[in-house]
Order: sequence, then C-alpha cells, then structure tokens
Amino acid sequence: MSQIIHSRAKDLGGFQVRRTLPVAHRRAVGPFVFFDHMGPMTLDENHALDVRPHPHIGLATVTYLFEGQGFHRDSLGSAQIIKPGDINWMTAGRGIVHSERTPEEDRKAQDHRRIHGVQIWIGLPKQDEECAPEFTHWPKELMPDAIVSPDLSAKVLLGEFMGKSSPVKTKSRTLFLDLFPQANVQEILAFNEKEIAFYLVDGRCEVNDEILEPGDMIVVDNPGQIAFRMDALSRVMVIGGEPFPEPRFMWWNFVSSRKERIREAAADWEAQRMGKVPEESEWIPLPKDPLP
Repeated sequence: MSQIIHSRAKDLGGFQVRRTLPVAHRRAVGPFVFFDHMGPMTLDENHALDVRPHPHIGLATVTYLFEGQGFHRDSLGSAQIIKPGDINWMTAGRGIVHSERTPEEDRKAQDHRRIHGVQIWIGLPKQDEECAPEFTHWPKELMPDAIVSPDLSAKVLLGEFMGKSSPVKTKSRTLFLDLFPQANVQEILAFNEKEIAFYLVDGRCEVNDEILEPGDMIVVDNPGQIAFRMDALSRVMVIGGEPFPEPRFMWWNFVSSRKERIREAAADWEAQRMGKVPEESEWIPLPKDPLP
C-alpha cells in the first residue's frame, strides 16, 4: 500500500523549510535519508540563507534550486555559487565541513529576490562511508531531458531514466527527477528502482488515485506501474533507488551504519578537529539531543 508523508515545518535560524524525510515510520526511500524543501522565501537584509559551518559524515548532500542562488564553501577550499537547475554534489565520506549562505548581492530589500529549492541527503554504501570527501558542481546545461510523452518531460538530475543518464556519479543506484508538464497529463509510469517516491512542490497531482497537497510525499508500493496525473504549471520531484541491506543511523548531520562512528564524529566536532571553512569564523555547536 502507498504511504503518504506530510512535511513538517522547521525553522533553521529564521529560514523556513518543510521536512519530509526522515520520519518515525519512514527513515529512507532507497538511499535517500533526508529531504528538505526550502522556501520560497523573499530575501532582504533580515531574511536570508545563512547556514553557518557545520560537519557531515557518511553521506552525500544534493542541493537543487528552483529560484535564487546560494553560495557554498567547504573545508576542502571549494567556493561555488549555485543557480537554478544546477546540482551541487558534496560527498562527506569520512568528514567535511561546509557553509551555505545567500550571496551579498541578493540581500538588498528593494530587489525582492527569492530563494526556493530542495536539499537532500543520500546515504553512502557501507564500503564508501569513510571515503575521501569531495565537492562537485554540475551546471544545468549538463542535465539531460527525458521525454515521457508530448506533454511531459523529466530533467534527469541523478541516475538514469528512459535512456537518459545524469553526468553526476553516485555510489549506489539512485534516481532524482524534476518533472515538467506542458499541459494536464495522465500517464502510466514505470521505474526499475526498488523504491520510488513523488514529492509535490506546488500545483496538483495524483499518484495511484491518491491526491497530494503541496509538501506531500508519497512512497509507492509498485514502482513498475504507477498511475500518475499532474496539472500544468505543477512541479513534482521523484526520488528513489536501491535501499541499503543494513540500517543507517542518523544523529544531527551525521549518518553511519555504526553508532560508535557517530559518537566519534560528535567528539571530533566538539573539539574542532574536522577542519575549517576558509573565510568563515562562525560554526554551529553540537545539539543537546542524546547521542545514539
């Protein structure tokens, strides 16, 4: 039976997001262990994306924007502007520190610029959890389009769909699509992934006769045959892939197949042994939540 997850509002220091994964009854979809929908938010001097330096282990982060732009810095020395349609892929592996901020030129109140997008975490296979960290930026021009029907196309952001492959190299079977209808559409969709979910960003859609509201995610029970309806001017993200054979533990920004590794990472961050982000002097302290 399909499972619907309603997103929950979260305040990240004045920046609002809607969080869908994880929840108590659904910890992951394929390798996807975290899904945040950011904004839309109008930017000014008092409202901006200002995520101070913080660490990650055991995962890869994906940033994808619909509107606006962000500025990524990390402890490898990367400094990258991301714009709508681009993919920022950051592999944390054994450990990385990064910040995400609104560029200075977007903080002028009179410009009324907005930021809107998603940030996703993908767990790493057990053998890759301690790999070397890396950061790669992929411009939107490299993301191929798959034509589902005359009125529906899909931007292939990760993985392979209908013969089109993303250039982004993943460490396990992973699918991430952005669906674009040119009119109201009604299709039977088929995926080879073991787990698939649809997230409605805005507009209206139905999946297997279940009506979604913006901010809803539905995890389908049969990826090989999905009855799908979507209104024109709507936007739907598709995520999925191969689930891991062993459980993943998550605490704050750390993901691992071993609880003791998360405790080690927490101690390293508290002692500031995980690296520094150039040109940043702030950092986010550990939360008060009990360690696993």
